Amino acid sequence: MDSLIAAAARALAAGDTLAGLTHVALREDPPALALRGIAMAQLGEHARARELLRRAARGFGPREALSRARCVVAEAEVALAMRDLRGSPRALAAAATTLEIRADHANALQARLIGVRRSLLLGRLVEARTMLASLDLRGVPPSLAAVADMALAEVALRSLRTAEARKALDRAAAAAQAARIPALLAEVAEARLALTRPAARRIDAGHEVLLRLDEVEGLLDSDVMVVDACRRMLRLGDISRPLLRRPILFTLARCLAQAWPGDVDRGELITRAFRIRRADESHRARLRVEIGRLRALVAPMARIEASERGFALRPLGDRRAVLLLPPFEGEQASLLALLADGAPWSTSALALATGASQRTVQRALGQMQATRRVRSIGDGRARRWLAPALSGFTTILLLPASLPPG
Repeated sequence: MDSLIAAAARALAAGDTLAGLTHVALREDPPALALRGIAMAQLGEHARARELLRRAARGFGPREALSRARCVVAEAEVALAMRDLRGSPRALAAAATTLEIRADHANALQARLIGVRRSLLLGRLVEARTMLASLDLRGVPPSLAAVADMALAEVALRSLRTAEARKALDRAAAAAQAARIPALLAEVAEARLALTRPAARRIDAGHEVLLRLDEVEGLLDSDVMVVDACRRMLRLGDISRPLLRRPILFTLARCLAQAWPGDVDRGELITRAFRIRRADESHRARLRVEIGRLRALVAPMARIEASERGFALRPLGDRRAVLLLPPFEGEQASLLALLADGAPWSTSALALATGASQRTVQRALGQMQATRRVRSIGDGRARRWLAPALSGFTTILLLPASLPPG
């Protein structure tokens, strides 16, 4: 490694992008191309960065497997920043193995952490937690320690383990301070705000209160029956009933919880659950069937009693019933939560993260664009979608595929 390449690498590692770029700006050899690609990525020119890194990887010879593996890792980092989640993780895993064999433990850890962050973006929390548990973080550079603790904090936040998340964020802040990288410090500071911002709304006997994540955690662990509209589930202590794939039953449970301790008119239940304007006898019969199913489902937690005009929810043991609502609602809530990170997302990446079809995502984005909640940049395959940051609230509970707490 010549002196200019070494100087550029040191500058880029310290976050001094322009100084690093100055050393290699006019060079076309593979090491210089790789460092230019990293510099372009730090400047936000991701498409150009990916092109330079691919040219560098092609330029390294058959005996330079270590350098090629480093290029694969850098390109994967760029793909993550571009929210290009379509690629197979096998190439990244192979690069990490190559780096470990050749004792480049820092870059091998970087590769593993990219895989963790990709899993988090896709909502695969169990996979991300397993990958993090397998990492050896002893003696790692402060910048990588900060990234690892940020990932641990996100898994904890989305699993509603706020004390664990707070400890991980404290470690991340200390590591970022030691690394002296402004972008990393800003990222940790932004993540910490999720602990202080409102995350949900609690409806209790008609009264609405905003809750932080730790307050949501306390509510779900309390002796109260919770109808959780953030993750479509029912919760009472250690008993939970997921209703994500049973929308009619969830709508009925939500209506009953919102009206507690009162009852709900049959006509209103039919209108809300079946999405119709006028009810006939067939709808009333269908309501009785669905109420019967809901009764069986919630039997360990509550009774559903018939009243003169409709039905009422009666939690067992004279407990309270509470409705937990997200800070904002709508079919596009998960899309807005993903776009709130400020990164440009492709429709294919949004479809992967939400589990919806790409056509469904495109249709939803078109509707949101019409109301100016999102905007697009680029055309065709290069089109990306952005949304303004959601001030005042955290979207943790709206991110798709989050784990139920426990």
